[in-house]
Amino acid sequence: MKKTSLTVSRPALAGKHILLILLSLLAVFPFYWMLNTSFKTAGDIYSTSLLPKHWTFDNYLYAWKAIPMARMMANSLTVAIVQTATQLLTSVLAAFAFTRWQFRGQGIVFALISLTWLVPFQVIMIPNYVVISGWGLRNNLLGLIIPNLVSAFAVLQMYHTFRTFPKTLIEAARLDGASDWSVLWRTIFPNLRATIASTGVLLFISAWNDYFWPLLVTNKPQFSTLQIGLQSFMSTEANQWGPMMAATTMASLPILVIYLALQRHIIDSFLKGGLR
Repeated sequence: MKKTSLTVSRPALAGKHILLILLSLLAVFPFYWMLNTSFKTAGDIYSTSLLPKHWTFDNYLYAWKAIPMARMMANSLTVAIVQTATQLLTSVLAAFAFTRWQFRGQGIVFALISLTWLVPFQVIMIPNYVVISGWGLRNNLLGLIIPNLVSAFAVLQMYHTFRTFPKTLIEAARLDGASDWSVLWRTIFPNLRATIASTGVLLFISAWNDYFWPLLVTNKPQFSTLQIGLQSFMSTEANQWGPMMAATTMASLPILVIYLALQRHIIDSFLKGGLR
């Protein structure tokens, strides 16, 4: 019986691996096609070769000069980093308050935060625009950052993570005379780095890919983000597939670098979430 069970399980395991390989290829192929096209000459764009016949970096130089790539990338990095940092900070503090303290109206406040996550951005876009315009922050990076200092998604994510943290460790720290601030940053935070890192990557990607809000608030290249630059490039250089793929590749690099740097924490977060 054991031999039969092993014989049956091996084909099933091989089938699962084949399916995972096929799905991985489907996920990676668009990125490969983008990278492959970015190094092709204009005459090789429509060729079906797996690698460029004639490698060239002219597409990257063309895209770099066609739009203020360096300025827009710096703007996007500034907005994404500041926005991600503030959202993580506020979500960690809010989650700690909801899980550690009992106060009047706690359920109502938490319900309101949860409801704001369900409100579409299009509903609050115009009110935010009116406020930002009244403050004189149009064509200003602060106008892009201030409405996104807090993320309801991050608060909910941190709240459910903090609830799973062992209370015995917190009580032991309190018995040692640690304050709430010390418990948060010396006991809880070091043990939840994986979850915080994975949440930070998601927040960074969301901020980096934001398009509608920067399009509404900024109309000058020196204050625009990279996504606005890509849209402008597509409008003016619609048939330049090589430079367009080069510009898209450069826009994808920061996200790829951050993911590779935090890969271990992201995998640990998924593993812990699966074990729970």
